[in-house]
Amino acid sequence: MTKIAVLGAGSWGTALANTTAENGHDVRLWTHHSDQAVEINHNKTNTKYLPDATLSEQLFATDDMAVAVKDSDIVLCVVPTKAVREVAKQLADTLAQLNHQVILAHATKGLEQGTYKRISEMLSEEIPETYRSALVVVSGPSHAEDVIKHDLTAVSIGGSDENATKLLQRVLSNKTFRAYTNHDLLGSELFAALKNIVAIGSGALVGLGYGTNAQAALLTRSLVEMRQLGLAMGAQEKTLYELAGIGDLIVTGMSPNSRNYRAGLGLGQGKSLKQVSDDMGMVIEGVNTTKAVYDFSQQYHVDMPITKAIYQVLYDNKPLSEAINDLMSRPLKSEDAL
Repeated sequence: MTKIAVLGAGSWGTALANTTAENGHDVRLWTHHSDQAVEINHNKTNTKYLPDATLSEQLFATDDMAVAVKDSDIVLCVVPTKAVREVAKQLADTLAQLNHQVILAHATKGLEQGTYKRISEMLSEEIPETYRSALVVVSGPSHAEDVIKHDLTAVSIGGSDENATKLLQRVLSNKTFRAYTNHDLLGSELFAALKNIVAIGSGALVGLGYGTNAQAALLTRSLVEMRQLGLAMGAQEKTLYELAGIGDLIVTGMSPNSRNYRAGLGLGQGKSLKQVSDDMGMVIEGVNTTKAVYDFSQQYHVDMPITKAIYQVLYDNKPLSEAINDLMSRPLKSEDAL
């Protein structure tokens, strides 16, 4: 039995914590909110984020990080990108007080606003190596709403420490949830963030009334942009064609379970970005990521017309119809011309 602390009791954190608890491990789910911890422990529900789910009897929640982290083998951070540094600072203090070292993992898909740093970069800056033996990421096509219902799911555990990735692989895997490993932390994080942009565009197409032809074209051509930027930034090309890349792109770009897809859907239906954000009530990672990746495309001299179009819609108030017309009217070219 492995001891694991999961930080963040949103939908994805709860689903991952529940999976590991069902697998027979000692799981402690940390939340900022004491009332949420009480609900999870007494009712075995998390109605705010997973309203239809009944959680494992073995899952224990707490609002005390020291209680969650004490004696843990693994700490899995599953909080929104904007909260990563705050939680990481608190975790660093807690580990220092406990004088304890853990395998540090995360399952957050985004880039820091302003700095454009990946999650592992933020965690590395805030948590000294003294308290982390390895740093890994959980990525891949995995909506919490499906995982909690035991839908068949496959994810990827990325990181350079093979012992750490294999341990987390064993902790998470069961008959309905299968984890693979890879050695590309950078690529796993980068592609996980990039696909959120595409999901906004895909949802917008549906909101405008377009069909699966349009979605398939968008996802496929976006894959080209992801490849070019990924290679320029040092990602391994094979990661793009695995679960952390194309797998995550497909599920996020086609499923209404995706917040980014639903955000795009609202935009396509004529709502403003503010209306969409207010309606969602949760973080839309792809909005900030769009700005970061647009700037990356300038910095690395990578042509990313789809990303540019979505950026112009979100940040320059360009009408969606005009953005689509501009994309479809670009000079004709061969697929061989990347």
